[in-house]
Amino acid sequence: MAALVLLLIVIGLTSTYQSSNKADAQSKPRFNPSAYASKTYTSKVAPAIKKNAVDIAALHEAITANPEAAGRRYGHRAGTGPYSYSVSLTGTAGKAQSGLLPLTVKGLNKVQVSVQIGPAISGTALRDAPGFIKFGQFTNQVEYADAATALNAEMKAKVLKSFDAAAADGKKVTIIGAMTPLTPDVLTITPISIEVAP
Repeated sequence: MAALVLLLIVIGLTSTYQSSNKADAQSKPRFNPSAYASKTYTSKVAPAIKKNAVDIAALHEAITANPEAAGRRYGHRAGTGPYSYSVSLTGTAGKAQSGLLPLTVKGLNKVQVSVQIGPAISGTALRDAPGFIKFGQFTNQVEYADAATALNAEMKAKVLKSFDAAAADGKKVTIIGAMTPLTPDVLTITPISIEVAP
């Protein structure tokens, strides 16, 4: 009995009461995907993709010759997943369909090249291609995925909101963007820059 009383006294002296409100205030702030994308897209993601953009025809040739070597040299990937790349290209735009703008690119006659123009933007290329956004920077897989979705949404607001796909039909279009090809003959780019020739 005396030992139990002593134990309770020790616990009382060495414990600190903390209200639930105080504990919540001291915990890590909740992840805000929109705020993250707003802060990261313009200042870091888009500049990194632009700086590291590789000509898509040259990249396609490298991927076809040796996918792993091309990935190590030009791309970035998370774990053992597919490589993501920063690319640049100029091609002739076709008629937009199903959220994609097809492009005919010199040197890629047998390759299906297209640009995501929305309204739905899928994939994680904008998050993965720059190489500096890592899973370990987030609390869990949900936050990591939400970051990619928010970056896509930020790009839509910055790039695609003012883009007229119908007006681009048949014209020369220059694209800088990111892609995560699953096969070397189907290349779908998520753009950070679209320039249509007059």
